[in-house]
Amino acid sequence: MSTDLSSRPAASTYDVESLVAMAWQGTLRIPHFQRDFRWSWEDVRKLMDSIIRGYPIGSLLLWTRPAPAQTLHLGDLIVAAPATENALWVVDGQQRLTSLANVLSPETVPGSRFAISYNLEARDFVHTPQNENPYVIPLPTIFDLQQILKWFAKYPFIADYLDDATSLTRKIRQFEVPAYLVSIDNTAVLQDIFDRMNNYGKRLSRAEIFSALNAGDEGDLETSLSLDDIGDHINDELEFGKIDNDTILASVLARRGSEIRRDIRREFSSPNDEGRDAAYKAGEEAIRLAVQFLQHVAGVPHISMLAYRYLLVVLTRVFALYPELDPRSTRLLRRWYWQAALAGPEQFRGGTPNAARQLCSQITTGDLNSSIQGLLNAVHRTDEPTLDLSRFATNEASTKILLCSWWALEPRNPSTGDPYTLSDLATTLTDQRTARDAVKYLLPPRYIPGDERPWAANRALMPGLDVDAREISGLITQQPLDIDGTTWRMMLESHSITLPLLDLLSQERFSEFITARQQLLKLRARDFLARVCEWSFENTPPLESLIVEEDSDLDD
Repeated sequence: MSTDLSSRPAASTYDVESLVAMAWQGTLRIPHFQRDFRWSWEDVRKLMDSIIRGYPIGSLLLWTRPAPAQTLHLGDLIVAAPATENALWVVDGQQRLTSLANVLSPETVPGSRFAISYNLEARDFVHTPQNENPYVIPLPTIFDLQQILKWFAKYPFIADYLDDATSLTRKIRQFEVPAYLVSIDNTAVLQDIFDRMNNYGKRLSRAEIFSALNAGDEGDLETSLSLDDIGDHINDELEFGKIDNDTILASVLARRGSEIRRDIRREFSSPNDEGRDAAYKAGEEAIRLAVQFLQHVAGVPHISMLAYRYLLVVLTRVFALYPELDPRSTRLLRRWYWQAALAGPEQFRGGTPNAARQLCSQITTGDLNSSIQGLLNAVHRTDEPTLDLSRFATNEASTKILLCSWWALEPRNPSTGDPYTLSDLATTLTDQRTARDAVKYLLPPRYIPGDERPWAANRALMPGLDVDAREISGLITQQPLDIDGTTWRMMLESHSITLPLLDLLSQERFSEFITARQQLLKLRARDFLARVCEWSFENTPPLESLIVEEDSDLDD
């Protein structure tokens, strides 16, 4: 059968205003073989920045064919799309079009990857603030000329920026995007085009290949679950942050079998197999149990503080086979997590790619005790490793472990004295891959000697605190009037700032403060690791698992 195009693609051009309108009306559709939306906030910001600078953002490839009435999910938007004979199915350009439809929509979810505003003073795109700022205008307002005029009528003192704002509106609405339109009834040809376009230069991820291979029919989209859906559900329910699709896929596979690097092309080929949807649902529940264990037992509040993502895969297999752990097994599993986090993947032959596979092989059906003992033995070491606090980098495992030790101190907001919550972390970090946005400098780095600037001692875990280092040091050294002395001292202690350290900070003896706090942080990190790793404890299984057979001779 020929797979050539019967006619050459027709070239066209659409402005952003038209593209967004078509997306909101349901004219633009996403084929079922497309990958999930995977852009971050920064990717969306760069797209908008390119548009106002007049940079090309690439062409679109659109497939013209009929489409049924259906509910569409475009990023965070839900569109009730009517049936149409002239739908435009997006073969190439999904990330860009989904971003535009969401970032310019009045229904943009606060705190999401699409919540972007324009700072008139800085002339740059920024996160949309929680509280309205006259100089920081949300992009949905920028996109609507009437809303812009209402904004400036509300804040007449920013009138000098009106020309800049209306110019921005025109640049965005009138920006033109080239597109090629293909008319063909053969879906296989479109899938072939999609495969070639997305594998040239940048290969699809394992999760994207798996999703495309198991996409099912277009009609299944309303009820089927995707890897991306699982990540959204876990994040929405537990505020753990968005788990990437490759980790979710590995977790789903781990539930079904210990060999997670197996060939995924025939995963559901057996006639007696449970099928994709059942596997996804069961996998989601096992991941949920694993995340709850991490948050409430192990003390890992957010995915950005998970030392290695393969450890979540291993935990998912544990909870898939043993959803209800007894207290002793729960404690041993916590001990294993922290010992494994410190040991890292270097202990396994083949490093990270094989770490999850080798650990999952220790977890067998019907023998919880042997499974946990196998996990503990796999990461056992005779020394007690320590954390290196001389290099603070939120993308490295040692810093993620250190942040968990800080979270265990129940850090408090220096402005209110209230303990931070999981929601505070989730709101601050949104879809960030590291906890960088939740960490603040206590002092401006220029106050610190050069060789001490990378140290952990000048950082504190303060999510959602929208102030700079100079203001933070002021909050710490000056007790607010609306916070009582006990609460204020508890706040200081929650950030490992003792009264002697406070005196050094108040006297602006900054180098001495950093040196002394660094030593205190080392001691507290050591104590934390001793508590969670339990190096000197025996890995004895639960007593009820030690079955003692009755000896009839004892009766004599």
